[in-house]
Amino acid sequence: MTYRERIKDIYDLMATGKMLEAFELYYGENVVMVDLGHGEPTVGKDANRLREIAFLDMLEEFHGMGVDAITADEENGITMVENWMSVTLKGIGRVEYKQVAVQRWEGDFIVEEKFYHS
Repeated sequence: MTYRERIKDIYDLMATGKMLEAFELYYGENVVMVDLGHGEPTVGKDANRLREIAFLDMLEEFHGMGVDAITADEENGITMVENWMSVTLKGIGRVEYKQVAVQRWEGDFIVEEKFYHS
């Protein structure tokens, strides 16, 4: 499976409500994830799993998501996804997220992911 196929599968799983399943399948044990401009990096699969669960716990309603663009540098193990998500967050209301996520892969797993938000 190519990196492009892997990242597409992740977003296909997320679109069907399987965010944690995608995380378990494709993220490495020592993954580092960071929302640039919104805090410090989160290091390790366990800590990032808790981060993902905290986000899911904030969801009141999932309205949809989509991918506008995917690219992959197969030789260097880099993928990038431009995507959007529409959700209602508890106590906040409806939010439209737009972001670019950049993943660095080692073998079958993402070892680093950076999020750029608008």
